[in-house]
Amino acid sequence: MGELIIEIIFLLPLYGILIWTYFAPKESALLLQRWKYKEEPELSENYIRYIKFASISSIVVITFVTVAIIVTSPFIRLLLLFMVIVYFIMAGHKFLKSLE
Repeated sequence: MGELIIEIIFLLPLYGILIWTYFAPKESALLLQRWKYKEEPELSENYIRYIKFASISSIVVITFVTVAIIVTSPFIRLLLLFMVIVYFIMAGHKFLKSLE
């Protein structure tokens, strides 16, 4: 039980950063690199979509791994794995379709 509490304490800032990255992709892309540019760089829409896709995908994977560690039932773990695979197929298809 103590390991779970420590894991949650360490994951909360990571979730916060990933949520911030999703809602403010331009600012997060320039984090610690703004000093390189004299003017505000223009980020493409595809790059912004990629940042959002990567942040949501990271949240899904981290949540899956955390729940898989907590849950001991093999059936529920298999169900979670199936849900993550379906998510990546659907979200990846939507992401690739938006690039066209």
